[in-house]
Amino acid sequence: MDYMSPRLEAFLSEPIGEKDITWVDGISQELAINLVTKGFNKAYILLGQFLLMHKDEAEFQKWIICCCGATECEARQSSTCLKKWCACFL
Repeated sequence: MDYMSPRLEAFLSEPIGEKDITWVDGISQELAINLVTKGFNKAYILLGQFLLMHKDEAEFQKWIICCCGATECEARQSSTCLKKWCACFL
C-alpha cells in the first residue's frame, strides 16, 4: 500500500465540503496565495478544475505549474490527492 501523509489521510477521510484550498495535500501557503488570487479559494473549486481536465494528472500538473507557480513536487502531490479523493468519493 502507498504511503499516505497525515494531511492526505485527513483530506480523504471525508467529503470535500467547504474545505479551504490549504487542505489539499501538496498545496503550500505560497501556492495557496497564488491559487486564491486566481479564484481557487476552496478545495472543491480546485477539484472542479481537475475534473474539467478529465482527471488527467499530467495536464493538471502542467496547468498548476504554469498558471499558478507550483513546484513539480506540489503539482504531483496535489494531483495525486485529487485523484485519490475522486476514487474514494466519485
